[in-house]
Amino acid sequence: MSSKVIAVINQKGGTGKTTLTMNLAAGLARRGRALVVDADPQGSAGHWVRMSSDERPFPTSVISVAGPLSREVERFRRDYEYVIVDCPPTLEGAFAGAAMSVADTVLIPVLPSPVDLWGSVRMAKGLEDARMRNPDLKAFIVVNQVEVRNALSRAMRHALMEIDIPALDSSLKRRAIYRRAALEGCSVYDLGKPGEPAAAEVEAIIQEVFES
Repeated sequence: MSSKVIAVINQKGGTGKTTLTMNLAAGLARRGRALVVDADPQGSAGHWVRMSSDERPFPTSVISVAGPLSREVERFRRDYEYVIVDCPPTLEGAFAGAAMSVADTVLIPVLPSPVDLWGSVRMAKGLEDARMRNPDLKAFIVVNQVEVRNALSRAMRHALMEIDIPALDSSLKRRAIYRRAALEGCSVYDLGKPGEPAAAEVEAIIQEVFES
């Protein structure tokens, strides 16, 4: 299969970017060789994998990149089937545009509130600019931290309709198991039966984005 580059991006922090990146990478590693590129200055993906143990190593390598992304990604494409880039929480500067220019797919995690979604309006303009250089770029909103017992509110669904970026039917629920995975340096796939509902959510995202 040809390699896929996935950029996980939002212009604000606290949306679950690294949680999505790391668990997505673990799920994709079950399908082929996967690599996480940690481009966030906070280095959250790198911190995550350093929490792993020798008995339960994280299933992908994580490398930090601060230089020209296009050159690095073309090299990674030769060695990996999936490259997942955890982008900085900003649209300012050259990196976000560079990531969208070389990616096959952009995933934009947002919190389940209209205010947070409206804050992502600038992403649509950034995507429009990126598609001038990368016309085949696909982009999807991933709603994160949805309350387990509550469906998306009517206001949230209306807000989703106002953004010119399609939202996945699949989402990530608010679950303590995601925080546990980060603390233990693993993915929800590694946490046995308690992790199964979360792993099913990640699998649904993978299938909707890559296998439908």
